[in-house]
Amino acid sequence: MGREVSESCVDGLLTEMVSTYCNRFYANKPELAARRIEAIGYQVGHQLSERYTMERPRFSDHLEAIKFICKDFWSELFKKQIDNLKTNHRGTFVLQDNRFRWLSRISIDPSLENGEAQDPSAMAESKAAQATSMHLYFPCGIIRGALSNLGIPCAVSADISNLPACSFVVRIKA
Repeated sequence: MGREVSESCVDGLLTEMVSTYCNRFYANKPELAARRIEAIGYQVGHQLSERYTMERPRFSDHLEAIKFICKDFWSELFKKQIDNLKTNHRGTFVLQDNRFRWLSRISIDPSLENGEAQDPSAMAESKAAQATSMHLYFPCGIIRGALSNLGIPCAVSADISNLPACSFVVRIKA
């Protein structure tokens, strides 16, 4: 029997982790908070890929490993596959999730929307995007850790242009 954790527990854990690292441990150093959150995700992804590939033969190329992440790995984590995979065939892959679960229930702190700048709506959007982007360092770390465990060194970044849709850009390091 497999072990499962309630989705709401994972949501709460992620929210609390981001809040703690951003507001308490590294309140004035968001880049350090981001690095630490990503490092935790890296460890999680590394261990999960170890578990999910135990009974599989090694992947023969990068594309096969990325397809594994998009289908099997993502299905284990989110009970669905990645919605779209694009590549330039030169080491860059874009994984599109049209309804990324970890962003679907995020609410923006109302205090972020009450900025006192010349253009308050632009400032609120900027702070809201920054707060939301902090939640993406963990899944970026998970993807990077999983691929690293599969022997693929890479850099992973995320783009959120239309919530709750999210794109993860994977750049394979030569």
